[in-house]
Amino acid sequence: MHSKDMDFVQMFLCFLLCWAGVNAVFNLKYTVEEELRPGTKIANVTADAKVAGFALGNRQPYLRVISNSEPRWVNLSPAGLLITKQKIDRDAVCRQTPKCFISLEVMSNSMEICVIKIEIIDVNDNAPRFPTNHIDIEISENAAPGTRFPLEGASDPDSGSNGIQTYTITPNDIFGLEIKTRGDGSKIAELVVEKTLDRETQSRYTFELTAEDGGDPPKSGTVQLNIKVIDSNDNNPIFDEPVYTVNVLENSPISTLVIDLNATDPDEGTNGEVVYSFINFVSNLTKQMFKIDPKTGVITVNGVLDHEELHVHEIDVQAKDLGPNSIPAHCKVIVNVIDINDNAPEIKLLSENSEIVEVSENAPLGYVIALVRVSDNDSGPNGKVQCRLQGNVPFRLNEFESFSTLLVDGRLDREQRDMYNLTILAEDSGYPPLRSSKSFAVKVTDENDNPPYFTKPHYQAMVLENNVPGAFLLAVSARDPDLGMNGTVSYEIIKSEVRGMSVESYVTVNSNGEIYGVRAFNHEDTRTFEFKVSAKDGGDPPLTSNATVRIVVLDVNDNTPVMTTPPLVNGTAEVSIPKNAGVGYLVTQIKADDYDEGENGRLTYSISEGDMAYFEIDQINGEVRTTKTFGENAKPSYQITVVAHDHGQTSLSASAYIVIYLSPDLNAQEQIGPVNLSLIFIIALGSIAVILFVTMIFVAVKCKRDNKEIRTYNCRVAEYSYGNQKKTSKKKKLSKNDIRLVPRDVEETDKMNVVSCSSLTSSLNYFDYHQQTLPLGCRRSESTFLNVENQNSRNAAPNHGFHHTFTGQGPQQPDLIINGMPLPEVRFAPVCSILQPATATSGKGGVEGGSREIRRRAANPT
Repeated sequence: MHSKDMDFVQMFLCFLLCWAGVNAVFNLKYTVEEELRPGTKIANVTADAKVAGFALGNRQPYLRVISNSEPRWVNLSPAGLLITKQKIDRDAVCRQTPKCFISLEVMSNSMEICVIKIEIIDVNDNAPRFPTNHIDIEISENAAPGTRFPLEGASDPDSGSNGIQTYTITPNDIFGLEIKTRGDGSKIAELVVEKTLDRETQSRYTFELTAEDGGDPPKSGTVQLNIKVIDSNDNNPIFDEPVYTVNVLENSPISTLVIDLNATDPDEGTNGEVVYSFINFVSNLTKQMFKIDPKTGVITVNGVLDHEELHVHEIDVQAKDLGPNSIPAHCKVIVNVIDINDNAPEIKLLSENSEIVEVSENAPLGYVIALVRVSDNDSGPNGKVQCRLQGNVPFRLNEFESFSTLLVDGRLDREQRDMYNLTILAEDSGYPPLRSSKSFAVKVTDENDNPPYFTKPHYQAMVLENNVPGAFLLAVSARDPDLGMNGTVSYEIIKSEVRGMSVESYVTVNSNGEIYGVRAFNHEDTRTFEFKVSAKDGGDPPLTSNATVRIVVLDVNDNTPVMTTPPLVNGTAEVSIPKNAGVGYLVTQIKADDYDEGENGRLTYSISEGDMAYFEIDQINGEVRTTKTFGENAKPSYQITVVAHDHGQTSLSASAYIVIYLSPDLNAQEQIGPVNLSLIFIIALGSIAVILFVTMIFVAVKCKRDNKEIRTYNCRVAEYSYGNQKKTSKKKKLSKNDIRLVPRDVEETDKMNVVSCSSLTSSLNYFDYHQQTLPLGCRRSESTFLNVENQNSRNAAPNHGFHHTFTGQGPQQPDLIINGMPLPEVRFAPVCSILQPATATSGKGGVEGGSREIRRRAANPT
């Protein structure tokens, strides 16, 4: 930045470094020139971090500064703007350091880390300055050409090219300048004698010495150089070496030998007596740290050497004899202060609260909860520090170049453990090593990670019906181990229906989980009902759980019995009984209903008033019976009051007024109890069974007698043969309606009787049997014919029958028609036997069995 026309920041976004290990550590680097006025904006860190992918929260402050190497110069606003607090003076901050940085570590709300480095660019705002306005030096006239005299240098707070680059002297041909660079980078000038001096010719010289820096444009400073030429001293002291390098341990005790210088002078007497001293422009710090013996040249430690403060001291020593016009000799002693392990590591915890660190129990693995900066002012191995986290804890350290991050390395659960005491141990690599430790607490903050849980999944309450609306029923309880609103539980009833109505019209629940009835319950309408209660915490988003509640409505004796039998008119029923009714006569039966259950609905009957001497009632079934007979002087009517009462704790009852009329027109039936009626019923059934058995015996005997009468004829029917007919592979099943005997032409004068037996009538339906008287001179055993008709023909002519007479020797025979086909003629033997056909139950065997019997008898007529 040019000092003439620019007061603002020249800012550059140099590089971004992301993802170190498992965490994202972002690095932002800016360059800015010094001499900025207070309040100057350096950068918008929030915007640059977003571009780099840095996760920011939704609320300010977006970034939180946890470490600032120069809080005097820069600050980060809540909006994330990097601004100057006061004028930045690089020369005051970094002195002669080539690179000057201000570093900040910031953390977002999501615990991500961003390292900001601001490089302060030097501006040539300082001119070289000499400590005094003149430099006086004495030179012997016999100083040989090439003799050198160190000159006190100028100082310039600027660094680099803006620092002192060269010295010049007023042009002359007697003295010259030689520029040398010191160990710290600064430049000094040595006056060199170019020609032989002659005091008698000129005893004094005055020049202007100028120091110039490398700025653009350059700046310079001048001082007057006064040289006095003195008389000669033949020999000058001489050091063994122009430069000596020694090493001294820091913290060396006072008077520790640094070096024993030796300068020789061959002269005698005072001309050869050498005196040692520090050159005037040696720094005051060096003069405080070291002491030189003027006579011996021994340099010893005179203060506390601290490697961390300054690790190299350059001492310019001169040796001068005590003779007149002495020419001093010069040498440089470079003292390296050797580091020893005298600084223990220093641990700094960078978080909102250095004593306690908070982390959410839902923090994922690798989540950064704090920064740890460990420093050791020692150098080399003495300053190399290793850190570790003590104990078996769900955290770990992740080391970077300039700091370490404390990460979550395990699952956190506040409900199990809400506090961890951590100890970080740092140890350097010196010998012996030095250690330091820092203890702090990590508090695990609550998250809504636990839903409420009910003490039991099912609740049940027994409630008497007719409860008072608003009465307490039961209480449900849910617990939530979370804290605050995350653990605050509220209750509500999940919408459902009970008997077509909203459950909220039955019950309600308050914030404490207490459930109350909204209405009076009726056991006869609703015996049980269920609903679910939801417990919800106050987290965002809320978590819920459910429990089932069952309400059992218990019966109360709240229903009065109702008389149903006999029908009542205005509470009165009239019944009539015969006047001659005996003892135990059933007058009527009383029945009542009660909608209650158990003992509340169990009824007992009794007669409470009226003509109780004539009647009694069964307490269980309500049957009213007479207890005595009514005489001639009986009243025309009697009255009783029957009461039905339940067995509830407070019994309820209903009554009926029964008017009983005695009627002479009704026949009295002896009424006995239920046991006598059962006995009568059993006797009746036994009598019916005996009658049926006798009837069956009678029928069997009658049928047997009829069979004997038919067998007296001893007719024999010849069997016809099927010799010329081809047998079919499958016999056709014949029904009884398919068989009919058709007689041939028979003379009317030759009539015979048609005889049947009971076995034939039992196997074939609708057979007509006609027996007529045979003509005189004809034997009854000559022929017997069977006439078979189906039901249809019989119905058409019910009185029709085949009445043909023929002689046993006549040529005309009846035809046997089966399925409409006439059978071959059959010649009957003179003597016929009774045909016994098979039963009708075997359709195939009946007809075929009969045919087999015919064939058998024809083959064996005897």
